[in-house]
Amino acid sequence: MPAYQFTAVDSIGKQHKGVLEGDSARQIRQQLRDKSWMPVLVEPLEESKTSEGGKRFFQKGLSAYDLALVTRQLSVLIAAGIPLEETLRSVARQTEKRHVQSLLLSVRAKVMEGHSLAQGFRQAGKFPPLYIATIAAGEKSGHLDLILNQLADYTENRFAMQKKIQGAMIYPVLLMLMSFAIVMGLMTYVVPDIVKVFANTKQALPFITRALMAMSDFIRAAWPFLLVGTIAFVVVLIRFVRTEPGRYALDRLTLRLPLFAKLSKGINSARFASTLSILTQSGVPLVEALHIGAAVSSNWLIRDAVQQAAVKVTEGGALATQLERSGYFPPMMVQMIRSGEASGELDSMLARAANMQDREVTTLISTLLALLEPLMLIFMAGIVLTIVMAVMLPIVNMNNLV
Repeated sequence: MPAYQFTAVDSIGKQHKGVLEGDSARQIRQQLRDKSWMPVLVEPLEESKTSEGGKRFFQKGLSAYDLALVTRQLSVLIAAGIPLEETLRSVARQTEKRHVQSLLLSVRAKVMEGHSLAQGFRQAGKFPPLYIATIAAGEKSGHLDLILNQLADYTENRFAMQKKIQGAMIYPVLLMLMSFAIVMGLMTYVVPDIVKVFANTKQALPFITRALMAMSDFIRAAWPFLLVGTIAFVVVLIRFVRTEPGRYALDRLTLRLPLFAKLSKGINSARFASTLSILTQSGVPLVEALHIGAAVSSNWLIRDAVQQAAVKVTEGGALATQLERSGYFPPMMVQMIRSGEASGELDSMLARAANMQDREVTTLISTLLALLEPLMLIFMAGIVLTIVMAVMLPIVNMNNLV
């Protein structure tokens, strides 16, 4: 039974939006009239029509939390032996987010039409390639419940790492913003009032005091231009990075900076190993798994290296050798993959490599975030010390003259 999204108005003029299932749009309108609602818009979920304002209606994508929650619920219900269409309906009713409900009901409509679950997810256009390929492999092998359980563990681990990073970044970001605001306040309002007492004296001011006074005058006079220039620079930079040459330039620069290079290689290696592990364990062919693993890479240079490795593997080359030649993957991970290829246990070795890389990345991120807080405090203390010295040195010199 297809699903339709609707917009209706009740008797007091309040607008309602939602999703209903029915054989036709006419039946949906009748259901709305039975509720004493006036139908305004009724359309199938898979269509995107132009609204009255001229804007197109797009469904929101699934967040990491929504994807992990939906996957776990699907895994539990399918393992309990509940039919697939009933499982999708139950999970859709369970969520409180309308766009997630609409997405799941549109997938259910495709399943009711005779499509597989993977095809329904693919036509929905909101699920990652890893997700679709894994479910397709589970349907082919007849172990969809086990595959969904593995996929649920994978998505939950990814979501937990993402939340850990976001939570750890809150304090450093707030500290950075507060430091910037305090420094700008000191330079704009406090410093001019303090150092202006030295402006009319014939005493030669120290260099640090003169530099601070000049910087303060410049900031007070040019802050609108600085603000506009900063915003314009950020906008131009973002637009440039979104282009293909800009993205390659950014990724190339990232891999040349020592600390950022290690972090980027670590994150992409962990993501690649985890993706390849779950795909090979699900029965996806290695070459197809490599292409999907390349697609989930956030660094385009590493993505191209994995795609080139997939081509060489198709020609009969060894995966470990190609990854080692790229220079983007840790030697321990390459050695574990080589051992897995030699022993015929590549999927298990990939799982171990993925766990090892996840631990290393988590440790590295935790260390960097732990160092960021004292570094920000030292930076702030240095700026305050510079301002204090610029103010105190002329006073000390005046006392020496007296």
